[in-house]
Amino acid sequence: MCWYCGAPVKAADPIGRSLQCETCGKDIRSCRNCRFYGPEAAGECREPQAAADPPHDRERANFCDWFSLDPRRRSPGAGQRKEKDGQDARAAFDKLFGNNG
Repeated sequence: MCWYCGAPVKAADPIGRSLQCETCGKDIRSCRNCRFYGPEAAGECREPQAAADPPHDRERANFCDWFSLDPRRRSPGAGQRKEKDGQDARAAFDKLFGNNG
């Protein structure tokens, strides 16, 4: 699934740098779709060699030699956009009804 919208990635390996999600247009060959991506890791990358010079923007296409599409991205799921939509809806509800706690 695309890290952003949750659509499954149907493209065959190797994933080209210019490939974008068919649903939302976000870059597929980005850190957020890589099997080594881990926000808890140093440089947000669990591949020790790649972490030495990480890309500045984890959501954009890059030239990382260690990129490998996370196998979980091949099936649909909830992406960040859907999670954010739910958070935005809750914030709007709280603002409307004065629920600030």
